Amino acid sequence: MSAWEAVEVPRSLAVSYARGFGEEGRAWIARLPGLAAEFLERWELRRDGTAAAGEASLVLPVRRKDGTRAALRLQMPREETTAALIGLRTWNGDGMVRLLDHDPESSTMLLERLDASRTLTSIEDDDVAMGILAGLQARLVRVPAPRGLRGLGDIATGMLERVPQAVAALADPADRQLLRGWASAVAELVGEPGDRLLHWDLHYGNVLAARREPWLAIDPEPLAGDPGFDLWPALDSRWDDVVVRNGAVRVVRRRFDLLTEALGLDRARATGWTLGRLLQNSLWDIDDGATALAPASVTVARALVHR
Repeated sequence: MSAWEAVEVPRSLAVSYARGFGEEGRAWIARLPGLAAEFLERWELRRDGTAAAGEASLVLPVRRKDGTRAALRLQMPREETTAALIGLRTWNGDGMVRLLDHDPESSTMLLERLDASRTLTSIEDDDVAMGILAGLQARLVRVPAPRGLRGLGDIATGMLERVPQAVAALADPADRQLLRGWASAVAELVGEPGDRLLHWDLHYGNVLAARREPWLAIDPEPLAGDPGFDLWPALDSRWDDVVVRNGAVRVVRRRFDLLTEALGLDRARATGWTLGRLLQNSLWDIDDGATALAPASVTVARALVHR
């Protein structure tokens, strides 16, 4: 069986690309088996396990010529994949999965292989899990953002411009008031957006067990900005089975305290940027047709603002 024939594209990935990118996505999926075969040959890799797929990438467990375990990751070139390469090169394995090789033109990456079966969700004690995540996040954000990344200042400015239209789309006056309040918090901070290298999506599922260290972060979506803007994915981790079950307001506050202490953040500023993250999420939801704020977002805001 040739390398071309050996690589099968999971249906879930094909559906995701068709839904998200239309004809461009379908064309890229059609080329994917050949692209995988090309890099298996170019980097002298042999398959070493079952392929896995997320919404945006195909990951093949492989071994290098010297026997090193690795993961071949293929995804369509986009602004996000370019940013990921910049971030991975800059972190250089410090708290983050290590980039072993890459092809900038196709965005194909060869990564250190971690244990995809063990994420932070496997740790029952939430304080322990959050402590591990906070320790990794503190290491990641201590790095100044390099050139070539989107900046939080531009993102926040664009968000504020969209608020009037978004407010009009909400059915409940209470939701409209909340959204305006979150926008006001961002407006107070937009002039000082920060310059740290942010992961932008560091939650329990994006921290995997490793050999080089006990735990390492994966799947960054790097951004230059204030670390306070990077807290929400951690606050939202395991929302239904941990946060809600154990008292959402109490758990959110506890997690926020652990994170801000580990990262050495000003709590008021971190609160403001977390409200900014809720604003961003809500704008995306409204773009998708939502007419109400997500209950989890309302709960996070209540936990942080009314203490």
